[in-house]
This record gives sequence, C-alpha cells and structure tokens, in this order.
Amino acid sequence: MTYPAKNVSTHNHTPKGFVMRWLLALVPIVALATAADPPPKITPGKVIIPTDKMRRIWGELVSIDPKTRTGTFRNESDDVVMPFAVMPYAELLHHAARGDLQDFKVGERAIFRLHEDADGKWVYLTYIQDEMNFQAGHKEYYWVDAIDAKAGKITFTQANADKSFTRETGLVLETDANTKYWKKGKAAAFTDIKVGDKLLAKTHGIGKGKHRVCWEIFLDDESRDAVRDEQRAVHAKRMTAEGLPGYVDEAKDTTLKVTLFSEGAELAKGLKVGQKVKVAPTGADRKLTADPVTGTVTTVTAIRGNLYEVVVKVDAIAGFKPAGVARLWAAKPE
Repeated sequence: MTYPAKNVSTHNHTPKGFVMRWLLALVPIVALATAADPPPKITPGKVIIPTDKMRRIWGELVSIDPKTRTGTFRNESDDVVMPFAVMPYAELLHHAARGDLQDFKVGERAIFRLHEDADGKWVYLTYIQDEMNFQAGHKEYYWVDAIDAKAGKITFTQANADKSFTRETGLVLETDANTKYWKKGKAAAFTDIKVGDKLLAKTHGIGKGKHRVCWEIFLDDESRDAVRDEQRAVHAKRMTAEGLPGYVDEAKDTTLKVTLFSEGAELAKGLKVGQKVKVAPTGADRKLTADPVTGTVTTVTAIRGNLYEVVVKVDAIAGFKPAGVARLWAAKPE
C-alpha cells in the first residue's frame, strides 16, 4: 500500500480533479474491487482444509475400517451416528501425539473435524483429536470441585492452568472398575484424588448422551507425558517401517515430486539434499501397489502446516500418478 506524503492534502480541488472524481463515480463498484478468491474445497491430490466451512463435533467413535479408511462416530449432542471418510492427509491425534487409525479404540471420545463432499454431505474428515490432545493443546485441566466416592464421580471445572480462562463448569467425570489412575508415572487410586486437584483424562462414552467415563485419569502432567511419549515412539517406529505418506504432485521422466503429510513431519524435517531414499505408490489403504524404487533427494522445502515438499530423482517413474498417494523411506545421510 502507498501512503500520502506528510502534510500533503489528499483532496484535489482542481477542475481536473473534480472531473476525475465524477468519472470514477460512474464506474461500477464491482469493476473496482479485486475478485475474491473462491473458498477452498476438498480437492483430490491437494492438502486442503476448508476452515471457512467445517464442523468440529465431539463424539464417540463407533467403528473404523483401516482398509477403506472410513468409520462412524456418534454425535454426543444428538446421538446421531455419522459416517466419515478419512482424507489421506488427515491429522489423527492420539494420546497428545500423532498417530494413525489403528491407535484409536472404539468408544473413545474425540473431536471429529468434518467437511462437505460434492453432494453436500458432511463426511470428509481432516482430523480426529482425542481428549488428551485437546487438553494438551489448549493447556487445560479438569479442576476437581467435588468428589462422590460412593458413586465414583468427580465434579469439575474445565479451565487453564492459572484459571484465567474457564471453558465450562459443573462437568462430571465418571469412573468404573476399569478406570486406571496415575500419579508421577506410577499406579495410583481414586482415593488419591483431592478437591482442588487438576486432572487430565482419557474418556469414553456409553452409547448415548454426553458422558465422560474414564479409562485413564492422570493426576499430573508427568503421568500424561509418559503415555504421550509411548505414543510418539510407536508412531515414529511405524513411520520408519511403513514410510512417510504424501501426495504425488509430479511424476515425469525421472523426477518425482511429493508433498509429505504432517504425520511424518518429525522424520521429514531430517531429509537432506543428496540423501538416498526409496519411494513407492500406494492405494487408498496405503498399501503398496508396486515395489519401491530408489532415488536421490534433490530438494526439500518446508511448507505450511508441517508439510514438506520433496523432489526425488528416481530410477523409474512407473506406477506413480499425480494426485495419488506414495510412501517414502529415508536412508541415513552418507
């Protein structure tokens, strides 16, 4: 933007200035305005999250099919069971870390972020965020207001660490014989919980309504972080063995360009130019559809949202299709 010089009037009182203002008044407003970009929408082969139009719904996971990467969850606000189709680049956030579909247990509570398909149905899923991840990301706790030991219920206020922000009051954590308790990374008990404590939890529903039945209650960050670190290790091992997933942007001659999804960011950021890698195309189930080919990384570029664009000079290009999914395995730098 260009600003006027100091002490210089921006009004033009000359006849010429008057004529120009009169002519501009005749020009339709739409002609002067810059055309707005069309709202983003889910597009095959592109990592797009239409934040202008999405639904983030708390619900209870009902089913998952890892082969088709689809599933259903129960919307806990109205008990409607909703189907979802997991986008290849979806963030599957489990135990306050990155994960994949097989990490989630049927019944657990999470936020399901949905977008419309071509028919206007809310089925495209771009993240599942479990309760542990939500608490960690927002730095919120369940502050104990009252304890009913006989019923195994804990009334709490959901607020941040210094209580400068309160999300909701009068909430209830339910426990049962299967609930596990942790303090300083070691097994604890219901009786260790006191009014005024700040808790973290992993909960599930009961098939109807809004319930927080605890599978795990963590009495401190240390206990939650131990579980988080286990999940990180599991996911890193999986990415190393199964390969970093991403979209094929270009497959031409001996050049393969891939946008690696955020779930492999921790390993992707370590890729180096000149590094040897293997790459293979996959189906919707992420299983290989052809044997891996070897190649050399020629460029690595960090782009938005923990995505990495990698260009590889490969020995053969057969089997790779633009907008398809591929997996990449990194060798140690020489």
